[in-house]
Amino acid sequence: MKKLKVIIVSGLPGTGKSTAAEGITNTLALPIFSVDPIESSIIKSGISKSFETGLAAYLVAETLAAEQLANGLSIVIDAVSPVNEARQMWHGLAKQYNATLIIIECVLDTAVHRKRIEARVRNFHGIPEVTWEDVEHRRKAYLPWTEERLVLDTSQPQSILMAKALEYIRSK
Repeated sequence: MKKLKVIIVSGLPGTGKSTAAEGITNTLALPIFSVDPIESSIIKSGISKSFETGLAAYLVAETLAAEQLANGLSIVIDAVSPVNEARQMWHGLAKQYNATLIIIECVLDTAVHRKRIEARVRNFHGIPEVTWEDVEHRRKAYLPWTEERLVLDTSQPQSILMAKALEYIRSK
């Protein structure tokens, strides 16, 4: 029986998490749980955006991921995961299902990051586009990862990023 994997793709908004996570899921045919579209759906139901809708999105992602792990499927989580509480969710999932926790952190040079943020349009219902000021505010709360992880500079070509990510995942 193959070892289950909980693959976390983390990083500040606009660093290329979703692109990396989608590339991984498409290549490995794994389910992905992205916090932003989940939160957007919660808001679409009529609940006003708040700390609670963000927390609910993480909890929904955790619950859906747990169902897939229980069915023997590895999973990918696409989430900023800036604080210990979020990260502990992923650690808990991995422990509960005896899965390998794999962390991939997306980073960018500040100038490139800012250009991406200023050009980005995601159109999530109820979630305003992220501004550079938002990113700088999130950076202050974003704790450094202390666990072993792959750090991806997402200014590199997608083919190089995917090769690095897949090699790292397969080595675990």
